[in-house]
Amino acid sequence: MSFNLFYSPGINDNFQLPEYESQHCVKVLRMRTGDKLTVTDGKGFFYDCELIDANSKNCTVTVLKRYEVPTGRNFKLHIAFSPTKQMDRNEWFIEKATEIGIDWFTTIHSFYSERKEIKTERLQKIAIAALKQSQQASLPEIENQVSFNEFISRPFESKKYIAHCYDYPKTPLAKLYEKGQNAVILIGPEGDFSEDEVENAISNGFEPISLGNTRLRTETACLVATHTIHVINNQ
Repeated sequence: MSFNLFYSPGINDNFQLPEYESQHCVKVLRMRTGDKLTVTDGKGFFYDCELIDANSKNCTVTVLKRYEVPTGRNFKLHIAFSPTKQMDRNEWFIEKATEIGIDWFTTIHSFYSERKEIKTERLQKIAIAALKQSQQASLPEIENQVSFNEFISRPFESKKYIAHCYDYPKTPLAKLYEKGQNAVILIGPEGDFSEDEVENAISNGFEPISLGNTRLRTETACLVATHTIHVINNQ
């Protein structure tokens, strides 16, 4: 594997890099015809390649070797969160969770949501950069924003959790979650979920959890949940 990792979702079919990756390859890294590089399709595979046309708009490569790269996880993790008003906080979470390892992100619109809509294109770019930086081959899926009620009504083959700050009975995630289980975790906005939302989620099979003794920002809570699942699975 080359030290230089690039992302091209269609590499298995067209043997070219997207324009933004081509520009980075030629104009930033100054790579030339004959140089070796590694490409990931974000679907679990690496491609060891040789650059045969160093074009800053669409570099062309020849594939020397294709091989699967397992995630190293025997569980699936899905974080659904109400995005914060400040986009940099959402981007920070996407970046860090991708580096740690996650399968799905869903942004949800709940009663106290600060951000009514969110464009996923920027978040996708953040995730791709984090994927490359952490030398992984499986890009997490980022779903367009959905309503809270729509999300909780979906069928999931996972344990389902909702974090909230009300004085209802709840169990620390670290005590409730068991190693190897798939998990879906709901994290609310800065104003928390409404009480009705919490009750509706519980009625739909979500178990109420806490993430510690302090009140966390949304993006912090998201990362704590992600890290907790990984710590338990690495014990």
